[in-house]
Amino acid sequence: MANIKSAKKRIKVIAKKTLRNRIIKSQTKTAIKKFLAAVDGGDKDLAKAALISAISAIDKATTKGVLHKNNASRKKSRLTRYYNKKTA
Repeated sequence: MANIKSAKKRIKVIAKKTLRNRIIKSQTKTAIKKFLAAVDGGDKDLAKAALISAISAIDKATTKGVLHKNNASRKKSRLTRYYNKKTA
């Protein structure tokens, strides 16, 4: 454990940020899983809504700094291609 006051504060701040990042990352993964389940279920309308929701979650994670912009772009592209392939 740290002895210096500023180091103790940094530990608390890092713990808070780690928790926030974990929550955002988990919400993003959940949105993606719901999208994949909807596409595999065969319902086009539900899949389209889930795709929009997943892309929104990815964008929010990027804005918060949890995902890199190129990583987010790649994920969105792959999800969109999967949607187009399965619903065509």
